[in-house]
Amino acid sequence: MKQRKYARETPKICFLMRRRVLLIYTGGTLGMVRDEQSGALVSFALDDVAHQLPELRALGYHLDAITPIHPIDSSQVEPHHWQSIAHSIGEHYNNYDGFVVLHGTDTMAYTASALSYMLDALAKPVILTGSQLPLGYPRTDARENLTTAIELAGATDANGQARLPEVCIYFDYRLFRGNRASKFDSDKFQAFQSPNYPALAEVGTAIRFQDRFIRPVDGPSFKLRTGLNSGVAGIRLFPGMSKSVVVPLLESADNRVLLMETFGMGNAPTHGWLLDALRQYIKSGRTVVSVTQCRGGYVDMGRYHSATALREMGVVSGRDMTFEAAITKIMWLLGNGYAGFELEHFISKDLKGELTEI
Repeated sequence: MKQRKYARETPKICFLMRRRVLLIYTGGTLGMVRDEQSGALVSFALDDVAHQLPELRALGYHLDAITPIHPIDSSQVEPHHWQSIAHSIGEHYNNYDGFVVLHGTDTMAYTASALSYMLDALAKPVILTGSQLPLGYPRTDARENLTTAIELAGATDANGQARLPEVCIYFDYRLFRGNRASKFDSDKFQAFQSPNYPALAEVGTAIRFQDRFIRPVDGPSFKLRTGLNSGVAGIRLFPGMSKSVVVPLLESADNRVLLMETFGMGNAPTHGWLLDALRQYIKSGRTVVSVTQCRGGYVDMGRYHSATALREMGVVSGRDMTFEAAITKIMWLLGNGYAGFELEHFISKDLKGELTEI
């Protein structure tokens, strides 16, 4: 989805208030309402968000919206969509205090992770949110998620500076660092979790910010670095995996990095054919990265014997990165020209709060 596919390049003003927040709608369940005549779910225009959620007026914000001509299902999201969202934020960066990206839940964590790398020296909130039920449903979670995400996007500290200079996901009363979150449940309102990093804020009758966990601005001036390269393959280890399936993937010339979801703290079967195929992959000048397939925890390839061979052949530890954070990070590093030792160094280095360094 190119930037030109947006219905308006200049956001339409919904209502005039003080803090300036831009809504960027990409698609997803939140933007659906029930048509009164047909009973079907249809997308509503975010220009009309003030009518749908009149309580937003109480925030005292100036709220604008960008809507696409054709919203996308989040399961159809591709890297060029991430670039389009990043460019929209970059184009309007100086005109707003914060941004809310409305996104489907299926790939929200991928988009949040990708944006965290592409928005360099970010000094303003970028809050992704969505919902499990459409806005038009009686028990919907869309109303609270959207309202609070907008409030968070305009939040400031005692000095008037942005309280959240990060890409975040807000869902079901909790705010997570975007590149630390994963979708955990397809049915419950508590759809996202961040097992390896605390919530940045919890919401009840008040918003309780955890300031010690919020990442400070990491540079003097904001800039876009939107290069992406999809030359990465992913594989999840499992008992009984077939040589006839795995080896052709490793022999393919279409990928430069293999992201491997290993057991526990980085363990893998010691089948000769698997280890030989991985060694050959690395000898060909390509990179293998290990992340744990556990929901929490980290990779430590020196802990158990079954991981020793991986460490000795040069497999790179992804530490405690989520799969989403790791694969988008690799795409971003490849897209910005990193290769060889430099690529491996930055995969294991904390760039945007996505991993815990030793």
